[in-house]
Amino acid sequence: MLPWNSSMDSDKVIEMQPITNLTRRRSPRILILGGTSDARKLAEHLAGRPDLTVISSLAGRVNQPRLPEGIVRVGGFGGIAGLIAYLVDENIAVVVDATHPFAAKISRSAEVACNTLCVPLIALERPPWEPNEHDRWCTVPDVQAAVTMVNHKNNRVFLSIGRQELGAFSRCEGAWFLVRAIDEPADKMPAKSKLILQRGPFHLDDELQLFRNESISLIVSKNSGGTATYSKIEAARVLKIPVVMIDRPRKHSIQTLARADDVLNILAGLL
Repeated sequence: MLPWNSSMDSDKVIEMQPITNLTRRRSPRILILGGTSDARKLAEHLAGRPDLTVISSLAGRVNQPRLPEGIVRVGGFGGIAGLIAYLVDENIAVVVDATHPFAAKISRSAEVACNTLCVPLIALERPPWEPNEHDRWCTVPDVQAAVTMVNHKNNRVFLSIGRQELGAFSRCEGAWFLVRAIDEPADKMPAKSKLILQRGPFHLDDELQLFRNESISLIVSKNSGGTATYSKIEAARVLKIPVVMIDRPRKHSIQTLARADDVLNILAGLL
């Protein structure tokens, strides 16, 4: 494992599979900003090609991430300047942003860095969930708006937003929260709460049982899209539980693709 520019970045950075100068010279190098199932599938498809070198970058926010195929680095870049330096040092030909729909900071940094260096940037993002006629959604623009909506006495809230922004709910003293996350949160939890550590995908029957057992009356979720956690939305529909749905931030000024096949077609044209 090789560290990269540890002096530029406070995060722990790990690279797996050493990269030789010969490898840098002989094949186009693609950086996938990942951490999502879409990014893993894309890396799996590309890693087997002898004419490409694929590097997947994970933020390192999950203690035991599911690693994609190919070269993997874990940790931050040290801001826009660090990302620019990385793209130059590693001779990156194309960047694919396949990060989580709510990972706006790295997406904006990638756009600035790629524009600065004239490196092609491809944005891949799974479509958001859409409510159907039986859903009871209230869409809010951000986490702070969700906090204001749910902090009422007698609310029993299922909080499923990951662990990064849980601290925003720590001042809620009226509602009770069932918090689900992959790892132990670093932020302060709500005063009245219960934590369960689980990793998706989740199944409808299990979500129905969970919500019934805990008498859940309200759900707070980010509109992440995909199938891994959609069962909570299905369970809310069945049980007629209202959902406070946090809308996605706008991540890019460029066109965003919804399918990995579209990314592969553009890569074929570029490379």
